Amino acid sequence: MTHVVITGTGLYTPEHAIDNASLVKAFNAWVDSQNARHADAISRGEREPLSHSSSEFIEKASGIKSRYVLDASGILDPARMRPKLPQRSNDEPSVQCDMATQAAQQALAAANVDAADIELVIVACSNLERAYPAVAVEVQRALGTSGYGFDMNVACSSATFALEIAANAIASGSVKRALIVNPEICSAHLNFTDRDSHFIFGDACTAMVLESSDCAVSDEQYEILGTRLVTKFSNAIRNNAGFLNRVTDSDPLALDKLFVQEGRRVFREVCPMVAQLISSHLASLELSGSDLKRMWLHQANQHMNDLIARKVLGVEPSKAQAPIILDRYANTSSAGSIIAFHLHREQLEGGDIGVICSFGAGYSAGSVVIRRQ
Repeated sequence: MTHVVITGTGLYTPEHAIDNASLVKAFNAWVDSQNARHADAISRGEREPLSHSSSEFIEKASGIKSRYVLDASGILDPARMRPKLPQRSNDEPSVQCDMATQAAQQALAAANVDAADIELVIVACSNLERAYPAVAVEVQRALGTSGYGFDMNVACSSATFALEIAANAIASGSVKRALIVNPEICSAHLNFTDRDSHFIFGDACTAMVLESSDCAVSDEQYEILGTRLVTKFSNAIRNNAGFLNRVTDSDPLALDKLFVQEGRRVFREVCPMVAQLISSHLASLELSGSDLKRMWLHQANQHMNDLIARKVLGVEPSKAQAPIILDRYANTSSAGSIIAFHLHREQLEGGDIGVICSFGAGYSAGSVVIRRQ
């Protein structure tokens, strides 16, 4: 029987960081400009004045204190309120390719694997910067990997869904080694003028090397004991941007072309779904919450993670049991649980068991149970 192991991870972090205070300052300046612009309509009762945000509100609502982004200047400009990235020519590496190759090189070095030995590249993320050619094939060329590559999108669950696909490909014998990269440019689809969500996202890219255990040489290996995925359709998290916008004559700048969510509904519906997924997955492997040394959960909201971990573990989770990275990185979509795994697997010993779990729009959720070798 072929055993699949994770042998290396990598993380690309943008150089720009925005703390809550800076984000709030820009947002409140924009609010003041809008209220001044529409002062007459507000005075007539035809329009509600916009409200300020605050660092205290953001941290209490989410646990987020800061975020890394590809561009801070455009986001913090009250006259723009979105990142500003220069357009690249077709002959230049794409932004996501640049992010992916930097994270991938770290993962390959950690796994002690040459790029040429990788036979499958999966670029899995919430938003791709173009429809085609596939970013994964561009990454394949940039790194010099063999085999094939493809892009996939299951929103915030993309990384765990890609883990199942790559693990199955290795287990079936079709490839020996696979590379998964998650280049998330979340700031590009965030509405920085929405008080309820302008603080949620950050940018990052993670990478993972998966191998058949019979060819792995890394000193640090995590066997994949099992994967389980679930989807359930919901409009509670949605983005209507797409190629049909042009032919439906819809407004490309309309708010529904950016990230939109019903936060309270998501919390109410997703938390029990994810806790049930993990618990039933563990049970199918003859394990329980008490067997888990660590839970690397999707990093969207600290309250969600605390509740899910508490339901699965049966006790109040410690910071070590369910590490949080969203305070520094914010929500990085599919990269979040992998950042947590990349940064917080210290002190795990041979035989220790953990779960990587992501969840989000779809609804979608993925559970990957692993054991330190």
